[in-house]
Amino acid sequence: MKLLACLVLVVLLTSVASAGEIFGTIVEAGKPIPQGTKIEVTVGGQTYTGATDNLGTYHVQATEKGKGTLTAFYKDQKPVAEVFSIEKANRYDYTVETVGGKLELKRK
Repeated sequence: MKLLACLVLVVLLTSVASAGEIFGTIVEAGKPIPQGTKIEVTVGGQTYTGATDNLGTYHVQATEKGKGTLTAFYKDQKPVAEVFSIEKANRYDYTVETVGGKLELKRK
């Protein structure tokens, strides 16, 4: 019985660990945006946060599934892009572009 309980626990923990992983890179003019840039992913009314590293890479683990948004807090603006949180890891690479004085995230 203990073995069965342990197996169930292992299966549950591994499925939660991979749930809703959203990751990628954000660059501007071919260069990574600054390390420590705050990233928020909002899905199903829940907000999950992360930050970029020195290569402009971010990684956010969301437990909710479905359509959501990714917001980058960059240059006193908050450009937003659509993302989807699913069972598997989902990569979103973006380029920051200025359009009419406002920053936008364009998917590569």
